[in-house]
Amino acid sequence: MKKYTFTEQKDTRSGFGAGLAELGRTNPNVVALCADLIGSLKMEKFIEENPERFFQIGIAEANMIGIAAGLTIGGKIPFTGTFANFSTGRVYDQIRQSVAYSDKNVKICASHAGLTLGEDGATHQILEDIGLMKMLPGMTVINTCDYNQTKAATIAIADYDGPVYLRFGRPVVPIFTPEDQKFEVGKAVQLTEGTDVTIVATGHLVWEALKASEELEAMGISAEVINIHTIKPLDEEAILKSVAKTGCIVTAEEHNIIGGLGESVSRVLVQNNLVPQEFVAVDDSFGESGTPAQLMEKYKLNDKAIVEATKKVISRK
Repeated sequence: MKKYTFTEQKDTRSGFGAGLAELGRTNPNVVALCADLIGSLKMEKFIEENPERFFQIGIAEANMIGIAAGLTIGGKIPFTGTFANFSTGRVYDQIRQSVAYSDKNVKICASHAGLTLGEDGATHQILEDIGLMKMLPGMTVINTCDYNQTKAATIAIADYDGPVYLRFGRPVVPIFTPEDQKFEVGKAVQLTEGTDVTIVATGHLVWEALKASEELEAMGISAEVINIHTIKPLDEEAILKSVAKTGCIVTAEEHNIIGGLGESVSRVLVQNNLVPQEFVAVDDSFGESGTPAQLMEKYKLNDKAIVEATKKVISRK
């Protein structure tokens, strides 16, 4: 089995900042808007190099979405930036009407997603955003796993026509994907080959899935790990090809068990090949204050939880 290692850790939001800065140099139509969280979204370099293409909207997220939708009419490609909670829940009506229904080319970029926001607690830890956004017709939903992938995704979505929700996080996490990767919207990335179980993971859970696969290998279990960075449109072909070989699947995500990646995968299985599935996700609850590591342990969103889910799903084959 291929082994993955890392020599550096960075937050995925810094990957967004780096990608946005590069777009500022290469695509004159890219503009950026922020709701008073420049530092948290790592937008400083873009602003320094392109001050005339940045709009500080202040704590007025609904207004930010409306302005972004309007900017597309003149051919601009707006990237909005704030926390995931404020990027979705607070402004859902504006996204639905002005962006999704109107099919505007807005890139909604959301940091501090999931439990790993940490100490700010449940009011800021949105765990339902993937569900909210994937239900909107025409909305593309992307959830990246490390710094390099987030940077590549940020650059790629500028050339992808239509509304996009790009979800990333606050904590530093291992960098294990290639620096020079080509990011393809809607195309899953197979990280390891296996024959006993398919593990499809998204976001911060991809690294946990890789750690779990090594632990499983030591137990004599061969796991195929797939990085699902695009939750919508979902790479159904990659999932079905894998489960045809392994006969069971575990889904892993830093999101509510309701409405996330796992349920999207379930639909594919029901319609095509109904193999056993187990879920690693938040069990229909809000979060709480704590360090990212404490929260991932308590809410069972780590390698240990993936190993246990794998044992269970294999027993159901």
